[in-house]
Amino acid sequence: MSRESQAEQPAPSLAAYLGTLIVLLVLALAMTPVLWAVLSAFKSRADIFAGDVWPRRWSLENFEDLLAKTLYLRWMANSLVVALASTALGLLFCSLGGYAFAKFDFPGKTVMFWIVIASVSIPAFTTVIPLFGWLARLGLLDTYIVLILPFAANAFGIFLMRQYAVAIPNELLDAGRIDGAGEFRLYWSVVLPLLRPALGTVGVLIFIASWNSYIWPLVMMRTDEMLTLPVGVATLKSDQLPEYGMLMAASVLSSVPIIIAFLIMQRQFIAGLTQGAVK
Repeated sequence: MSRESQAEQPAPSLAAYLGTLIVLLVLALAMTPVLWAVLSAFKSRADIFAGDVWPRRWSLENFEDLLAKTLYLRWMANSLVVALASTALGLLFCSLGGYAFAKFDFPGKTVMFWIVIASVSIPAFTTVIPLFGWLARLGLLDTYIVLILPFAANAFGIFLMRQYAVAIPNELLDAGRIDGAGEFRLYWSVVLPLLRPALGTVGVLIFIASWNSYIWPLVMMRTDEMLTLPVGVATLKSDQLPEYGMLMAASVLSSVPIIIAFLIMQRQFIAGLTQGAVK
């Protein structure tokens, strides 16, 4: 950019400065609890109850106690298995459903699509008791399957995939059929690469929803060894001798997989949200 064009740019207005200040204040308010949790994870019990902002002595004692005295690693392994399996199945079924609603004609297609969309309005808590009885009769309580199935098909994911699949030219699919490609080959080799932004968005949303799920595993799991991280960490609370340092250490470690998943998928996630907003 030349010096002349830089000189022609108007100076930021007062509204722009106020907007930036408001954003920074909101960001500071949002990050304060996170910063307190991270700092508390490295404090001793005395430092936490003293109310000091910074640790007097940085210590890994809370992390060592967490790993040595609890089933934290088992809970994290359970959460990873459930979240990764839920994400993989969710992406498969959402992309297949969205592609079918966008490119195929079959009886009851419109009604079925609106039923899928309307299911978003049903509060999840209203279905917990009926599903508990049904899954108990099938003998699926306290298994990974019972935690994975609810996230294997997501109504919002099907809707977003459908919106992207509608934009795929029919001529491109017809050309593949003329070349001898079957329907699954078209889906795998042509449709899925074009759905990549939507796959990134839906994948991150399903992973986060499964990772943070609390009520469902709390109701369905029976043994401590099968708990997921949110439920397992909640069991560390005690009314008589609360281990705040250990709780904060568990919270900090629990956020690491979510941050890694977002960093890996951030480009597709942002592209999916921005492109989906203008469809």
